[in-house]
Amino acid sequence: LIWVVPGVTKGGTKSARPVDFMSIYPTLSELCGLPVPRHVEGESIKSLLADPSATWDRAALTTHGYGNHAVRSARWRYIRYADGGEELYDEANDPYEWTNLAQNPKYQGVKTELAQRFPKVNTPRAARSAGARDEP
Repeated sequence: LIWVVPGVTKGGTKSARPVDFMSIYPTLSELCGLPVPRHVEGESIKSLLADPSATWDRAALTTHGYGNHAVRSARWRYIRYADGGEELYDEANDPYEWTNLAQNPKYQGVKTELAQRFPKVNTPRAARSAGARDEP
């Protein structure tokens, strides 16, 4: 994500912290001094905009279709598929994701911790009405 916020960001800075698109709404709300509705699950990244090296223990979420989610922390990427399949990668030691650690009991705690970041609401896509166009 690229953000330029007058009075908050400093030119030429960048952060390696994992963030996702769910951060956009709460960040804009905080920057504008507006309340964030309770149903919004993302978290503001204003602290990272002000200080790219700020402490950040959150993970980024990616969803592709119903029930298929990936969580990326500073070290780990955990994927859980709608059919129950899983992948877990240690990005610090395996940046190309060659070794899936998901079935190794040694990493159950990592999976449990990362799974807490999956969406709290996971609703199947609504049925389309007759004559609706396909989305691009």
